[in-house]
Amino acid sequence: MDATHRDIRTIDDVLTLLDGLFSPGADRWTEGGADWRDGFYADRDKPVPFFVAKPDENLLSYVEQGLLPAGGKVLDLGCGPGRNALYLASAGFDVTGVDLSPTAVAWAEERADAAGAENVRFVCGDAFTAALDGPYDLIYDSGCFHHLPPHRRISYLALLDRALAPGGHLALTAFAAGEGGMGSELPDADFYRQGRLHGGLAYTDASLRAVFADPAGADLTEIELRRMRAETPDSPVFGESFLWTGLFRRP
Repeated sequence: MDATHRDIRTIDDVLTLLDGLFSPGADRWTEGGADWRDGFYADRDKPVPFFVAKPDENLLSYVEQGLLPAGGKVLDLGCGPGRNALYLASAGFDVTGVDLSPTAVAWAEERADAAGAENVRFVCGDAFTAALDGPYDLIYDSGCFHHLPPHRRISYLALLDRALAPGGHLALTAFAAGEGGMGSELPDADFYRQGRLHGGLAYTDASLRAVFADPAGADLTEIELRRMRAETPDSPVFGESFLWTGLFRRP
């Protein structure tokens, strides 16, 4: 037996091993990996709801209610073409958007140039390993978390621990359980048995609280957790009712 294959020594080694149980590339924020994500953004004319150049309705609500400190530093996880990052920049925040897809980042940069936005930058890479200029007053996640395999919640919580400033906020959207196919409701163990993420993981409100607002998880204070409001195509904001929206604050 070749002993060189007995190389599990750290938590990162275990996480990498578990990544490999999924289809090729599934270890990089979404089931198809970076290559799949890049191809997804290549056709800008696809009727994808979140390709629109407008922010999430919950994010606009947080800003308008004064729940987020004006002028703070923001990390936009899985920023895609930059719609939420650009809104936050227009509202006076200093924003860094990060995405695995070079195509998405290039699109976001084009939008930023067209808008004349100066207080936003985009990074192509993996937020779990990239050298990011934190800490951040807000980490915003519009659809990244629910594409992570279960073991990568460990990486996500570690990112919050090192990158979220004291008193800072986490805001996210995630697939809601019970929505007829928008996110899988399989138990965590079944994703490993099947080697697939089935397009993303659906969460209940209780399961999100267990990750973010429980002392055994991130131990953040819940500010708001509700269903996203559905918005019409002509609305100035994006909204789909099959998503949770959550806002949490670090002590």
